[in-house]
Amino acid sequence: MGRRELRPAVAGPGPWTYDEGAGLLAGGQDTLLPDGTAVRIATGARTPADTTAVIRSEHAHADPARRLLSARRPVVTGQDIRPRGQECRTGDQLVPAGTVVTPAVLGLAAAAGYDALPAVPRPRVDVLVLGDELLASGLPHDGLIRDALGPLLAPWLRALGAEVSAPRRLGDDAEALRTALTSSDADVIITTGGTASGPVDHVHPVLAALGAELLVHGVAVRPGHPMLLARFSPDGPHLVGLPGNPLAAVSGLLTLAEPLLAGLAGRPAQDAYRALVHADVPGHPHDTRLVPVVHRAGRAGGRDHVAPLRYNGPAMLRGIAAADGLAVVPAGGVRSGTEVEILDLPWAPATPWTEGCFT
Repeated sequence: MGRRELRPAVAGPGPWTYDEGAGLLAGGQDTLLPDGTAVRIATGARTPADTTAVIRSEHAHADPARRLLSARRPVVTGQDIRPRGQECRTGDQLVPAGTVVTPAVLGLAAAAGYDALPAVPRPRVDVLVLGDELLASGLPHDGLIRDALGPLLAPWLRALGAEVSAPRRLGDDAEALRTALTSSDADVIITTGGTASGPVDHVHPVLAALGAELLVHGVAVRPGHPMLLARFSPDGPHLVGLPGNPLAAVSGLLTLAEPLLAGLAGRPAQDAYRALVHADVPGHPHDTRLVPVVHRAGRAGGRDHVAPLRYNGPAMLRGIAAADGLAVVPAGGVRSGTEVEILDLPWAPATPWTEGCFT
């Protein structure tokens, strides 16, 4: 009875009579199983009407001479039978609108009988790196510094669900910037640097010349106050101008780029939540401050909390490299034990950092 992983389906109390040559395979037609009989059935096949239970082969004993089947242990009604509607019923919502279509979601949809799903495509993003002082490789030298944002932005934006082109380095060239903006077919263009009002900061003048609508012109957040958001037409594309300082750019990624990309992709905004901060955190006199933090489990019954990390200046990445979130610190700062809002990062550190190196 155990060949080819066929198991006996039985109806009524045993012992049961059976036909040695009979069996039901997956995809077969509906059948009836009279009381007191058994039939071999394949895993995944539809059980006959009036089936009491399915018995595992190792728990069944067959007597071929008498064509009788008996159970080696008690049989429970319904055992090893998957009832209809066990996972979902007609009219159930399988996933809410805005859900990312993962491989598991595709499998669920196929199992429920869907041939296609209405979906919003991934937003397309172009990354333009500005600044004549940036090096693409090697050690900093002679007043030149490494471009940290080119390597950082593409994988970060992909983690947010975007299709990202390879970053393009334009230097401080207004005409090159204008050409790149007018030739892009992306949904979102992200620039780094050039958002202030210095002699080589070309983002604002070029946007004005192209007739772009400025939606956000600086924010009361440190680091990151020169960030901007512009739109070239009512239907887009959008431009997110990130400051050139790395941690300031990260602030713009979290507070401008991430919500924009979520909206374009039809995803709900990140739920805000608060956590206790362990340690006093100084604040800016007037503006909100974003500080890298790492979540810590409470000890001896204490509450979970976040610990602020060192190296949190606008040009620093050492703190954010160890962080799994940013604390939103109001003007004036907070005392240890205060609850603060947390902005999650799209990853968690793969390696537990030594706290003393960063806090």
